[in-house]
Amino acid sequence: MKNLLYLLFILSTVCTSSCQYKKAEQAEAIDSTTMYVNHIFWGPEPWAIFKDGKYYYTQTVHDRITLWETDDITQLEKARKKDVWFPKDSLNAYHLWSPRIEWIDGKWYIYYCADDGNTDNHQIYVLENDSPTPLEGEFVMKGRVATDAGNNWAIHASSFEHRGKRYLIWSGWPSRRAYQETQCIYIAEMKNPWTLASERVLISRPDLEWECQWISIDGSKSGYPIHVNEAPCFFRSKNGDKLLIYYSASATWTPFYSLGLLEADADSDLLCPESWKKRSEPVFTQAPENEVYGPGNVSFVPSPNGEEWFMLYHVHHTLHDIFSNNHRCIHLQKIGWDAEGMPVLGVPQKEGTMLAKPAN
Repeated sequence: MKNLLYLLFILSTVCTSSCQYKKAEQAEAIDSTTMYVNHIFWGPEPWAIFKDGKYYYTQTVHDRITLWETDDITQLEKARKKDVWFPKDSLNAYHLWSPRIEWIDGKWYIYYCADDGNTDNHQIYVLENDSPTPLEGEFVMKGRVATDAGNNWAIHASSFEHRGKRYLIWSGWPSRRAYQETQCIYIAEMKNPWTLASERVLISRPDLEWECQWISIDGSKSGYPIHVNEAPCFFRSKNGDKLLIYYSASATWTPFYSLGLLEADADSDLLCPESWKKRSEPVFTQAPENEVYGPGNVSFVPSPNGEEWFMLYHVHHTLHDIFSNNHRCIHLQKIGWDAEGMPVLGVPQKEGTMLAKPAN
């Protein structure tokens, strides 16, 4: 185990150093006041929100939760940052994944998932901070979100409000893994930011071929089949008539990791599975011509002037060592809208492409 951990550390260092070198090389060729190039950061599972002129960003950071604060999302490397949580309980001190910060009813909350050392025991936990800005004050543990009576595996939680009700969405197992692992997307109504007010409702399971890729192109694979729907992210159509949940599908160690989309009418019953319609094809997937593989774990942020929307996502830039989660970088990309007000995500842009910064 120690040798494995050391190897992962070396791989992470090599990837980070490589990303930093490329970034420095690219920065010399652009006007950083108006333009940027991807990647903007390194690591997996990006998440950001925008409030009162500031972007608050977090991602998986091993044994702690770190927040970054900036007024320029393209300059995360220079952002103010703070470690805001070190686990104090062995039940949630290992394998910290996917911290997601939210502003709910005048307080800051961070949803994250962790376990007791056994990844089969992953659960969702909630932190609260009543400071006006999340890098001040203190985050305190509010508890574990009990997603179902069997305490089944649960990760990648985030919430949204719609017509006076708050909902939680996450990825979880229907039941404990026996052999094949199946990650599904669930939704439930909330009583408060750490307590559900309804039973969980399954709204998507990986049942399409492109959602069930778990063997990489070089034969790398897990010890058993893993079919994936994970990392749900809520968004709305431009005119608000459609509610959207983007999710990531297939295994992260394959280039086939892609974004899928669930959509529901704004007037529908969100706790009715039939309200959510799944697109039959991925809406954002690898672009080998641009040397971008396995894009996923999306979150959306507006430009400072509120007139544009951008998506954050992580990618691999090479098929070499794609099995390692450490070999990922963070991209930022502007989205468009079609004639019906649905988001148009486009294709992942090639690293080093000059792009216009979010408008102030």
